Amino acid sequence: MDINNNKVEDFIKKVQANKQNELDLSSDEDLSIAIMNLISIEEHFFFTGGKTGKPGYFDLLSKAREMRKELMQKIVKNSEGEGWCISKHLLSASMRLMEVGTKAQGQGKKQDAEDMFKKAYELYSLFWGINLKLVDLGDVKKIDDTQINKKDTDKSGIMSKLGKVVQYVINCCKE
Repeated sequence: MDINNNKVEDFIKKVQANKQNELDLSSDEDLSIAIMNLISIEEHFFFTGGKTGKPGYFDLLSKAREMRKELMQKIVKNSEGEGWCISKHLLSASMRLMEVGTKAQGQGKKQDAEDMFKKAYELYSLFWGINLKLVDLGDVKKIDDTQINKKDTDKSGIMSKLGKVVQYVINCCKE
C-alpha cells in the first residue's frame, strides 16, 4: 500500500484553490467524529441490552445503526471489496484507542497515552487516506496463509510461530 504523492499534491492544490469552500473537510471531519460516537452508542446499547435483558436497547441500537449508515454514506464512497466495513472499523478502532489513551492519561501514564493517541491518529489518517483516494491499494498483495507479513519466509504456519513467541515471551522460569 503506497500513498500516491501526485494525488496528495493535487488534492492540496484543489483545497488551496477552492475559494467558495465547496470542499469543506472540517464538516466531514466533524461528521466522522459523529460517526465514531454513533458506533460507540451502538456498542453501549448492545452491552446494556445484554446486561439488562431488556430488548428495547436492541431497538435503540437499530435506530443508531441506521443513522450511522446514513451518515457514513456522505463520506465513505469506496464500495470496492470491504471498503465500507474497513472504513467503519478504522473509525471505531481510532475512537477506542482515543478512549484508552484518555484513560491512561488520567492515570498519569503519559507514555502509554501518547502511544494510544499516535495509533488512533494513524488509523484515523488511514481512514481519510482511503476515503479521499490518496492511498493506492493497488499494491496490496495477498500473502501466503503461513506468513505473518510479506517478509516472513518461515513456512511453519502462523499458529506455530505464535506458539514460539508465547513460549519465548511467557516463560515463568525466566528470572
